[in-house]
Amino acid sequence: MRLLEARAIPYETHNYDPTIRDAEAVARAVGLPAAEVFKTLVVERPAKKKPVLVMLPCDCTLNMKRLAKALGEKKVALAPHAAAERLTGLQVGGISALALMQKQWDVCLDVRGSTSAHIVISAGQRGTQLRLEASALIKLLNCRIVDVADQTTE
Repeated sequence: MRLLEARAIPYETHNYDPTIRDAEAVARAVGLPAAEVFKTLVVERPAKKKPVLVMLPCDCTLNMKRLAKALGEKKVALAPHAAAERLTGLQVGGISALALMQKQWDVCLDVRGSTSAHIVISAGQRGTQLRLEASALIKLLNCRIVDVADQTTE
């Protein structure tokens, strides 16, 4: 939040019970559409040492084959929760590209985020989400726009 304030990027905070770890449950808890609430996944790239952060709507699943192709990799793998926490220093459910800016992670944003007016992401800790303009987030994080999300069917 300090980063956004320092750059005069307006945002709204949405708080929820920090014991909730599922992104779709977070969307329900804060009363926002699942398509607007994005989860951040840590994806390992065998060819490169540093993983990539991938943000996609919480009601979607990550298409690993399309992500690998978009990154120019033969193969990528979703980091297990323990590895994601070790790599980022953040808890699963609170992983945020904003909190990792100084570590200069590559950040991919699913195309659905680039076509939205606003996007909701973790503030860097469980229990707090930030809603801000998608275009401001894309510019701030220098996001690579990728088409890697598949709609979850229930």
